[in-house]
Amino acid sequence: MNCETYHKPVMLEECLEGLNIKENGTYADMTYGGGGHSKEIVKRLGKDGHLYGFDQDLDAMEGAIKDDRFTFVRSNFRFLKNWMRYHNVEGLDGILADLGVSSHHLDEGERGFSFRYDAPLDMRMNQRASLTAAKILNEYSEEQLADIFHLYGEMKNSRKIASVIVKARQQGEIKTTGQFADLMKPVLGREREKKDMAKVFQALRIEVNGEMKVLKQMLQGAIEMLKPGGRLVVMTYHSLEDRIVKNIIKSGNVEGKTEQDFFGNNLSPLRQVKKGVITPSPQELEDNPRSRSAKLRIAEKI
Repeated sequence: MNCETYHKPVMLEECLEGLNIKENGTYADMTYGGGGHSKEIVKRLGKDGHLYGFDQDLDAMEGAIKDDRFTFVRSNFRFLKNWMRYHNVEGLDGILADLGVSSHHLDEGERGFSFRYDAPLDMRMNQRASLTAAKILNEYSEEQLADIFHLYGEMKNSRKIASVIVKARQQGEIKTTGQFADLMKPVLGREREKKDMAKVFQALRIEVNGEMKVLKQMLQGAIEMLKPGGRLVVMTYHSLEDRIVKNIIKSGNVEGKTEQDFFGNNLSPLRQVKKGVITPSPQELEDNPRSRSAKLRIAEKI
C-alpha cells in the first residue's frame, strides 16, 4: 500500500504550526490514517522526541512509520489516556486529530463508506467491531433510524427516510450501498441528491463507529493529558463535530457551559490560540479537494 495515495494530509502546514513542535517533545496523532501528518511531525523531532499514532484500521497499521521515534497504537482514540499510561507517558506537548474520513476509505469501495460504489453495507473503521451499516438499516426501529438521520445527517425529512427503509426491508434485507442509494434517490430529490446522499451516508457512518461519543471522550482525555502550554489541534468536517470542539475549547466541556472566577474570567483549561476557525486557502482547495469542508481549531492548555 502506498501511503502517499492513502491520504493526502489536509492543511498540513497549519497543523504543524499549530502544534508548535519541540524537538524533544511528546506528541499524539489521534487519526494516523496514511501517516501524512505523522511523517512530517516525526521529521521535526530530535532523538528524544516521540510521536504516538492512533488508528484502529488494519490498513493504517500495515503502513505505519518505521522509526524509533514513532509508536503505532492500534486502538480507538477514546482510549488515549489508557494507552499513554501503558507507555508511561505522563503528559503530551501536542495532540492532533484530523476527524475526516480518509480518501483511502472512500476509494476502497468494498468498505462500504461511499455511495459511488456498490459494496456491502459495512462502514466500520475498526474491522473487529460487530456493528455494521447493514445491521442498523435492517434491525433498528423506525424511530431509532429517524433519530440517526436527524441528529447525524441533519436531514429535515428523517422520518420519511426511516419509513421508506422500514417498508423496503419487509421485502428483503438491505445488503449493499447500491441498494440503499437506489432506495434513497426518490426520497432525496434531484436538486440536492449528491449532497443529501452524502449526509445520509455520513449519518450511518457516525452511528456505526459511535463517532460523537468517542470524540467527546478523546477530547476530555486530551485535556487531562496535555502539559501546560501543550497544543490541541483538531480538524473537523461537519457542524456536529465542530460544535463539540468549539465548546471544549471555550469551556472545557462538550456542552459549552462556562464557569467564571470572581472577576468574571472564564475558567476553561484551554486557551484558543487563533481567534475563530481556520479554513483552507484557495491553493489548498485546489490541491486537495478533500479539504473543502475542513475547519481547524487550535488551543493551548493553560
